[in-house]
Amino acid sequence: MTTPSLPTQDELKTLVGQAALRYVTPGDIVGVGTGSTVNKFIEALATIKDQVRAAVSSSVASTERLRAIGIPVLDANEVEKLSVYVDGADEIDGHGYMVKGGGAALTREKIVAALAQRFVCIADASKLVPALGQFPLPVEVIPMAAQQITRRFTTLGGQATLRLKDGQPLVTDNGQHILDVRGLQITDPLGWESAINQWPGVVTVGIFAHQKASVCLLGTAQGVETITY
Repeated sequence: MTTPSLPTQDELKTLVGQAALRYVTPGDIVGVGTGSTVNKFIEALATIKDQVRAAVSSSVASTERLRAIGIPVLDANEVEKLSVYVDGADEIDGHGYMVKGGGAALTREKIVAALAQRFVCIADASKLVPALGQFPLPVEVIPMAAQQITRRFTTLGGQATLRLKDGQPLVTDNGQHILDVRGLQITDPLGWESAINQWPGVVTVGIFAHQKASVCLLGTAQGVETITY
């Protein structure tokens, strides 16, 4: 008797991407995030694209993918609200608080999330954690403030490093840089998000507590688990 093989991480991403379709109301404008799991959601959207009026996207990369499958993309300024925003997470805890920004789109992700009545997080089971902080915390910063922000994180016990791409500082879609901070234990996500966002030079911190998930579709070996917060 052959033991059934466990689904791969890629297969789990496909499952949750497809599961997110049930939160898309025909005729609505959909908020779409960024990343490898969201790419699976965009592939799934292609199967119902005639039911999708338009999308608001959190990155240039996602915008290109959406337009390639024939879904119009609107600027966030053209939309007053969205019924749903679908995005992944680098970490999500039992309260729906998340760490995001591994794909460098955290600022735009937070802007689109703030327009949405419901945030549907799609993730594989490895992203569910008891407490945030194992994944390096992304912080988008204005370049001239990077060193002073690095020093402030040192006082909190964190080690901040500038994210590089091809040996040069990575430049976000907003023209800014990203610090990745290791060694933090984020015990109060709401308080940390509010405090760090006040530091001069911080554009956005990758803690999504004020814009937390309403629902998490978690890809597990047993299938898609729906967690409601």
